Amino acid sequence: MSRAKKIANWLFHTKLGYFSVVLTLFWIKTYLIYITKFSLGATGAMQNFLLLLNPIPAGMLLLGIGLFVKGRKSYWIIWIIDFIMSFWLFANILYYREFSNFLSFAIMSTSGSTSDNLGKSIAGITKATDFLVFLDLVIILALILFKVFKIDVRPLKLKVTSLIELLALSLMALNLFMAQKDRSGLLTRTFDNNYIVKYLGMNEYALYDGVKTAQNNAEMAKANASDLKSVQAYLQKHQVTPNASYTGVAKGKNVLIIHLESFQQFLIDYKWKGKEVTPNLNKLYHQSDTLSFDNFFNQVGQGKTSDAELMLENSLYGLSSGSAMSSYGTANTFEAAPAILGQDGYTTAVMHGGEGSFWNRNNAYKQFGYQYFMPLSYYVNKKSYYIGYGLKDKIFFSQSIKYIERLPQPFYLKMITVTNHYPYELDKKNQSISKTDTGDSTVDGYVQTAHYLDQAIGELMSYLKKTGLEKNTMIVLYGDHYGISGNHHKAMAQLLDKKGYNDFDNLQQQRVPLMIHMPGLKGGINHTYGGEIDVLPTIMNLLGYNDTNTIQFGHDLLATNREQLVVQRNGDFVTPKYSKVTGTYYYTKTGKKVKNPSKKVKEELASLSNQVTTQLSLSDRVIRGNLLRFYHPSWFKPVNAKDYNYQKKIALKNLYAEDKKKKSCLWYQNGKKTTQSDFTTDAPELKKSSN
Repeated sequence: MSRAKKIANWLFHTKLGYFSVVLTLFWIKTYLIYITKFSLGATGAMQNFLLLLNPIPAGMLLLGIGLFVKGRKSYWIIWIIDFIMSFWLFANILYYREFSNFLSFAIMSTSGSTSDNLGKSIAGITKATDFLVFLDLVIILALILFKVFKIDVRPLKLKVTSLIELLALSLMALNLFMAQKDRSGLLTRTFDNNYIVKYLGMNEYALYDGVKTAQNNAEMAKANASDLKSVQAYLQKHQVTPNASYTGVAKGKNVLIIHLESFQQFLIDYKWKGKEVTPNLNKLYHQSDTLSFDNFFNQVGQGKTSDAELMLENSLYGLSSGSAMSSYGTANTFEAAPAILGQDGYTTAVMHGGEGSFWNRNNAYKQFGYQYFMPLSYYVNKKSYYIGYGLKDKIFFSQSIKYIERLPQPFYLKMITVTNHYPYELDKKNQSISKTDTGDSTVDGYVQTAHYLDQAIGELMSYLKKTGLEKNTMIVLYGDHYGISGNHHKAMAQLLDKKGYNDFDNLQQQRVPLMIHMPGLKGGINHTYGGEIDVLPTIMNLLGYNDTNTIQFGHDLLATNREQLVVQRNGDFVTPKYSKVTGTYYYTKTGKKVKNPSKKVKEELASLSNQVTTQLSLSDRVIRGNLLRFYHPSWFKPVNAKDYNYQKKIALKNLYAEDKKKKSCLWYQNGKKTTQSDFTTDAPELKKSSN
C-alpha cells in the first residue's frame, strides 16, 4: 500500500484521523475568518504567527473531549462541538460588523442588549459569505452520511486521549507565553478585545471574558445600598466650597474637550534648537482669557487613556489593575458629564479617528450618556491618513468639520487626538522640526509628533474663530498621561538639562497641561496642585451646576480652600509640601528626602498616606460594586444605554432630525451651507482638496 493510501486510510477509517480532519478544517476556517471578517491589525512576524497558531490549541482541547466518548457517539460529539464553535464564530462575525467588537458575557447578559441590538438589523448586516463558516460542517456531515468516513468504534486508550489534551494545554500555555512576551500586560490591561483575539484566539477570549465577567458579577452581588453610605460620608466630610466668583461664568456655553494624547507639561514653552515645539499651545496657555494650571497631574493607572477619560467625566479613579472602562463600562451605572449635561438640553458627542472598540468605548460611552460617538468608521481612511492608533490629527480635525457643524447647540463635545502616541513616529512629509538627539529612539521622536499635534490644534482654533464658535464655547485642553515613561531617566535628564533624574523627578514630570479657554474668562496661570479627578467639578462650577449632591472624588481647582492632595493610582502622591514615591517621602520644592522626621511630620505624612488609600479604596468600591445603581438623586435620571445607537447610518439620521427640530447648529446658522472652507490645513495628504 502506498504512503498516500495509508494516510487516506488513517484519516477516513480511524477516530484519530477523523479528529485530525475536523481540527484542520476548523483551524483553516478560523484563520481565514480572522483575516477576512475581522480587523485585528496583526503586524510583524510574531503577531501574524500567533494569529495563525491560536485556533489550534482551543480547537484541539474542545474537540478532544469527543475522543473520550466510546463508539459512534464520539463522531457526533466532535461534530456538535465543532458546530458550537462555528456558531460562536458566526455570531461574532455579525456582532463585529455592527459594533467593531466581540460578543461578551456582559453584553449578552445586560437586559437582552445583544438581541435588541442585533435582532433589529440582522438581515441587513448578514452577508452570504458569512455562512461559509458552516461549510466544513456540511462537508464533514456529508462524508459521514455517505460513509466516506468509516466509523471506528474501537475505544482509544485513556493515555492517548489524555496526551492530546495535555498537548493542547501545552500549546495554549506556549501561545500565552509568546503573546505576553510580545504584548506585556495583555490580560491585565484589557484595553481592547481585538488584542485578546489576535494573540490568543476566539475561544480563549470567551474563556477570559467569562472569568472576568464572573469575577465582576460576584463582586457586584456582594454590594448593597449601605456600601454607598461610607462613600457619601467621606465625600461630605471632605467637601470643598467651589469658587463663587467663577460659578456659572460659562453657563449655557458649548463645551469642547480636546484630548491631547501623551502630552506632558514640560512641552509648554519648550524649545528645541531655538524652535518652539508647541507655539500654538504656548500662545493659548499665556492668553489672558485662558485659565492654565502648571501643577496639574495625570493620575492614570494601567488603563492609561481610559483612566483619564473616566476621571475627567466621572471624577472616579481608574482601577489598580486593568481598565475600568473595559471591565465595567458595559453595564455599570455612571453619572458622567455627558449624561448630566444631556439631560439639561446639551447635545453630547465624541469624535475619535480610532477604532470604536478600543478601551470598550462603544459600550462605555453609552453608559456615560453620550448621544453620539463618531469613531474611525465615520471617517475616510486611507493608508497615508492613518498612523499608529488612528487618523493623523490634521486629517481627523479636517474630516470632523462636517460633524461639528451639525451638532445642535449647546453641545458637549470631546475630540480625541492620537498622533502624539508612542512610539512617536511620523512620516517625513509631516516632519517640520528635527528629532532630539538623546540617543534614545523612544524619546527622540516625541517633539516631532508633539509639534504636529500643536499645528493641528492651531488649525482647529483658527476654524473656531472664523466660524464664531469660539465666542460661544468653553474650550478645555488636557494631557491624558505621560508621554515618556519612567524607563528613560537618562534621556529625560538631557531634555530637561538636568544633571540627574530619579524617581522623584519622574513623579514631578507626571504634570500634564490643563487649559480652560473662553473669551471673557478671567484667566492666568494657576499654581494650585490638582489632577484629572478635579476637572469635572471645576467644569461643572464654571457651567453653573451645583455638585454638592454628587459622588465625585475631585474638587473645584479654583476653590480657595482645597487640600491640594494629588493622588496617584499606585499610592504615591504629590502636595505642595510633600511627595511620596514608592514608599519614600520627599520635600516637593527641593526634591530632598524627608530624613529623621519629627513626630508632627510623621503624623502629617501618615495622614496624607491614609487619605490616599481611603480615596482609592472607596472609588474602587463604587466601580467594582457598581454602587451608583443605588444612588438616585432627584436631579438625575439614570442612563439607559439602549437609547443610543452609534451605527453611522442610524446615528446621523437621528442627528439630522435633531438639527431640523432645533435649528441651532452652525450649519443652520450658516444658511444650511457647510463651513468646511473655513478650515484650512497644510496636511500634505489633503493637498489637492485642502483650502
